[in-house]
Amino acid sequence: MNLLLRWLLNAIALLLVAYLVPGFGVSSLYTALVVALVLGIVNAIIKPVLILVTLPINILTLGLFTLVINAVLIWFVSTLIKGFTISSFTAALIGGAILWVISWLTNSITKR
Repeated sequence: MNLLLRWLLNAIALLLVAYLVPGFGVSSLYTALVVALVLGIVNAIIKPVLILVTLPINILTLGLFTLVINAVLIWFVSTLIKGFTISSFTAALIGGAILWVISWLTNSITKR
């Protein structure tokens, strides 16, 4: 049940980010649910490998390069799913940062 709640909250977070960030677009709730699912899978499989490969850069930037990795993964997912558009890397970077904050908040709430 907790997993489904997090999935729904992440989809709603995507819709919120699409509303707040120009150049970040999600066409519908269904698209947001699909994007949240695919983004979760990509973050579980590809992100750890990228973090390991870019570990020296991550250490030099005190972990801030992880935001760039998040933006690249979000931009990658936007190329896979119709109805999810990102017009620039800046939109992906800002959207990724906002998604991280919202996910952090929702994860802290759902763990209680």
